[in-house]
Amino acid sequence: MEMGHIFGCHQMPERSFFIKGFQFPVCARCTGVYLSFIPTVIIYLRKKKSPAMAVLLCLPMLVDWVLQRLEILPSTNKRRLVTGFFGGIGVGLLQFYIAEKILRIIMCKNRLK
Repeated sequence: MEMGHIFGCHQMPERSFFIKGFQFPVCARCTGVYLSFIPTVIIYLRKKKSPAMAVLLCLPMLVDWVLQRLEILPSTNKRRLVTGFFGGIGVGLLQFYIAEKILRIIMCKNRLK
């Protein structure tokens, strides 16, 4: 359970899934984000997405969080899981995009030397 807290998850029981009485080490939204890691790599390697697409994939998670935070619309664990999954893909694709750009800059500078 400490690993979830170390990675920044609040681990609130009412926002977490349980299996046979045992709470997941991370909340429903973080579960979605973690489940998105492998699909993100596959998506990136098969077809590179634009940064704009990556940001769009993050929007549902942001909107769900804001609506919940402002107490306009309560979120559910299922919605947190789904929006976390797509948000995780968006954030992951942005990280890949930024890392690729940084590597290209470094490689270009090395060629000029």
